[in-house]
Amino acid sequence: MSKAFTKETDADEDDDGGESAGPALPSGSKNYITPAGYARLRDELLQLMDEERPKVVEAVHWAAKNGDRSENGDYLYGKKRLREIDRRIRFLTKRLEIAEVTDPSVHHGSDQVFFGATVRYADETGDERSVTILGIDEADSAQSQVSWISPIARALLKSREGDVVKLVTPGGTHEVELLSVSYPAPSAGSSTAE
Repeated sequence: MSKAFTKETDADEDDDGGESAGPALPSGSKNYITPAGYARLRDELLQLMDEERPKVVEAVHWAAKNGDRSENGDYLYGKKRLREIDRRIRFLTKRLEIAEVTDPSVHHGSDQVFFGATVRYADETGDERSVTILGIDEADSAQSQVSWISPIARALLKSREGDVVKLVTPGGTHEVELLSVSYPAPSAGSSTAE
């Protein structure tokens, strides 16, 4: 049979490996996340389910009533957007189900690096940088945030102020010195049991 006469399906585009899927967790590792990161993901999920998806469903329903769907841009775009929203909803639901909420403020005042720490360090050339170690779903490199599974975070974790640690990169092994470690202050209503 000629390829011209086969039906293309939406399933080809509807896998969980799309751009809204986010970074993969290493097998066997936990999905650590801060309470603020968990709240942001939960808010995004609720916004998608309660606001955005119903609007798109309504637009697709309206466009479907306008006749020929094969040339109906509103219908085609709406269906594509609906697949993107559904993919993101599935991703967020899965990630929130396996999330381990860890409050970094329990380490407030400590000089040892744990999840949630903001670490200022200097490399071999004396250049200083500061990073905050967060969960894989909440880290934003534009905000100087790194995932706890990143090479710099793995090198820094469990070390203390003043320690010199080895950072292994594709460009070679480098030494970095920890200058300071800080954590957010505990909020008045937070519990230390998390």
